[in-house]
Amino acid sequence: MVDDLEKADLAANNRIQHEPDEAIQHPAIATLRDGEPETAPSDKISIHSHSSAATIPFPPEGDEPTRSISKTPSARSRAATIIPRSKRRGLFSQFTIVPEVENSKEHKRSVKWFITAIIALAAAAAPMGSGIFLPALPELSKDLNTTPTITNLSVALYMLSLAIFPLWWSSFSETLGRRTIYIISFTLFMIFSVIAAVSTSIGMLIILRILGGGAAASVQAVGAGTIADIWEVRERGSAMGYFYLGPLLGPLIAPILGGVLSQRWGWRSTQWFQAIYGGALLLVLIFFLPETLVVQRPITTNGLPDEKTVRPQLTRTSTRQSVHIKTKKAAAVFKRCFIDPLSVLAFLRFPPVLLSVYLASITFGSLYVLNISIQQTFSESPYNYSVIILGLLYIPNSLGYVVASVLGGSWMDRIMHREARAANRYDENGKLVFLPEDRLRENAWLAAVMYPGALVWYGWTVEKGLHWIIPLIANFFFGIGSMIIFGSVTTMLTEMMPKKSSSGVAVNNFIRNIFSCVGGIVAHPIIDAIGNGWLFTIIDGESKWTKQ
Repeated sequence: MVDDLEKADLAANNRIQHEPDEAIQHPAIATLRDGEPETAPSDKISIHSHSSAATIPFPPEGDEPTRSISKTPSARSRAATIIPRSKRRGLFSQFTIVPEVENSKEHKRSVKWFITAIIALAAAAAPMGSGIFLPALPELSKDLNTTPTITNLSVALYMLSLAIFPLWWSSFSETLGRRTIYIISFTLFMIFSVIAAVSTSIGMLIILRILGGGAAASVQAVGAGTIADIWEVRERGSAMGYFYLGPLLGPLIAPILGGVLSQRWGWRSTQWFQAIYGGALLLVLIFFLPETLVVQRPITTNGLPDEKTVRPQLTRTSTRQSVHIKTKKAAAVFKRCFIDPLSVLAFLRFPPVLLSVYLASITFGSLYVLNISIQQTFSESPYNYSVIILGLLYIPNSLGYVVASVLGGSWMDRIMHREARAANRYDENGKLVFLPEDRLRENAWLAAVMYPGALVWYGWTVEKGLHWIIPLIANFFFGIGSMIIFGSVTTMLTEMMPKKSSSGVAVNNFIRNIFSCVGGIVAHPIIDAIGNGWLFTIIDGESKWTKQ
C-alpha cells in the first residue's frame, strides 16, 4: 500500500498534466459533415481502426481503470469558462492580460490566432540563432583566429542543442505547464546571448551558443503542443502552417540581419540582437500568454476527498523509515529529471512514428547542408560576394518555406476532408472521421519530386559557376518541397499521439536536428573534396530511397 507521504507527493506532481498515457492509436477523429453547421450539438472524439495500421499499445505501467470517451458539448456552442486570476497556472500568471480558460479549445478564434502568433514569434528565436550567424562566419574566423571548420561547429553544435534540450522541455511542460517552460527558457536564452556577445574565445562562444540554443529550443517541441491544445483537428493543419511561419521567417530574415549587423558592427552584434529579441519575447509571454495545458481532475470516490488527504495522521517515523522515504524521493527526482525526458525516444519503436521522423530528418539535414553550401560557395570564386549579399542569397528558399507554410496547411486539411469523404468514413453522428496519414497522399509525391530535384539542380549549377539566379530558383522549389514534408510530419505526429503531442514533436526535433548537426559539420570538407554537384546528387539518391 502506498503510504501517505507518497500520496501527497503524487498529488503535488500531478497538478498540471495531460491525461494518463494511453495506447498510441491512429486517431480517427470525427468532425462535422460537409454542410453541417458549426454549432452542432457535439464534437465527439471517436477512436476507430479504419486504418490498416494497428493500434500501438504502451507498455503497461500499472492497472488503470477503463475510461470511456463521452460526448461533450461543442466548444463553439458554449462560452468559455474563465479561471479566476488567483487560480491561474504558471509563473507570474496573475500578470496575464489574456485570461486562462478551463478548456483552451473554448477560446475565441481571435484569441487562438493571437496565441498562435505569439508562439510563432517565439519559435523564430531558435532557428534565427543559426541563420543570423552564417554570414558572419568568415569574420568570426579572423577575429578569433580559428579555422572555418571550427567556426562551423558554432552552428553545428548549436543545432545539436536544438535536438537534445527539447526532450527535457517537452517532458517538463507536460507537468509544469507550457507557460512556465516558455518563461524560464526565454529568461535563460536572453542571459546566455548576452554572455555570448562578450565571448573572448571560440570555445567560450560555442558553449554559450549551445546553452542559448538549448534554451530557445523549448518552443520547437512545446510550441506544437500549444497549437494542439487550442485548435481542433479539423483546423489544426492551417494553424500549424501559420505557426511554422515563425521558425521559417527566422531563416528568411536572420541571414539578412546577420549580414547587415556583422558588416556594420561586427559578429558580436548578432548576439546582442538575439538578447534583445529574447527579452522582448519574454515580456510578451509574461503579459499575454495564458496557460493552455489541459488539467486532469483527480478522480475521487463518491465525489468526496480522501479523509487522509484532508487530515493526515501524524505518526513518528524511525530512522530506517526516514532513509527509505528520502531514497524514494531522490529516486523519483532522478527519474523525473533524467529518465522521463529520454523515455520519449521509445516512441521510435513504432513504425509510423519512425518512418515519419526519418523522412523529416533526411529533409532537415539536407536543408543545413544547403545552408553551409550557400555560405561557402558564394563567398569564393567565381562569385566572391560580400557578407550582405551572402545574407540575401538565403531569401529564395525561405520564400519557398513561407509559400508552402501559408498555403500548405489549408491544403492538408482539404486533403483530409477529401479522403474521408471518398472512403465514406462517417461516425454514428454523421461526422467525418479523419486519419493522420491522409495528410501525406500526393504531398509525399510532390515532395519526392520537388526538393530532391531542386538539390541536384542547385548542386550542378553552382558547380559549373552559372549565373546566381539559376541556383537560387532551384532553392525556391527546395523550400516548397521541404516545407511540405515538415508541415505534414509535424501535424501527423500531434495526431498520432494526441495525449503526448509535444513529446512526439520533441522526438522529431531530436532526430532531425542530429541530422542537421552532422550535415553542418561534414558539408564544408565534403564540398572541398567532391564538389557541390556530387554531394547533392548523393543526398538526392538518399532522399528518393527514403520516400520509397
